[in-house]
Amino acid sequence: MSNGELGAVAVAASEPIIQVRGLTKVYHVGDVEVQALRGVDLDVMPGEFVAIVGASGSGKSTLFHILGGLTSATAGTVTIAGKNLASMSNQQRTELRKTTVGFVFQKYNLLPTLSAEDNIKIVEYIGGRSTAFTPEFMEIIKLLGIADRLKHKPRALSGGQQQRVAIARGIVNNPAILLADEPTGNLDTQNSAAVLGVMKDLNERTGQTILMITHDPEAASYANRTVHIRDGRIV
Repeated sequence: MSNGELGAVAVAASEPIIQVRGLTKVYHVGDVEVQALRGVDLDVMPGEFVAIVGASGSGKSTLFHILGGLTSATAGTVTIAGKNLASMSNQQRTELRKTTVGFVFQKYNLLPTLSAEDNIKIVEYIGGRSTAFTPEFMEIIKLLGIADRLKHKPRALSGGQQQRVAIARGIVNNPAILLADEPTGNLDTQNSAAVLGVMKDLNERTGQTILMITHDPEAASYANRTVHIRDGRIV
């Protein structure tokens, strides 16, 4: 699975796959105006593994949700794989999440009544794809170390195994970009290292573009590049 095959999008290697300019997000809490992002500029190139590092309240999760088309910006532009999010309808942003952007969340968000395999296949079904794993994807399953756990439900999996299933679910539709929000936040040191090692290996072997949000400098050290955010600004 080469970088050119990921996400079925044509992005030149010399052009950013994520481009952010002047991004601002303002929330209103009663009469109080809260500026979560204050003019953020960011470029991520195809095949990069980038860590966005910041403390709680720095704006990193807001940035994550805007990049994934989960919430809208107040001002500024976000271009994902050549598409301006502001000019897209809700349906088009939904399609972007099905085909171009994969997600890994801190809380795994696995459906408890489904096996690990079916938790992954439901994303293929929603994306309108065949639910038969390709030989290439089975190699990734082996890389993730969950080939022998596919028939187990989440309650029979460790936290690290659940997060690896979540990673598999995030990339099963070959998204051009994987967005990971605190993917090791609920894991112990050993499982954190294992999950981060798998993500780094995935990036190196397949050219998967990964943008990881984290508060942990040690987690960020697995990325190729670290970007710091504080008080809604890149610093």
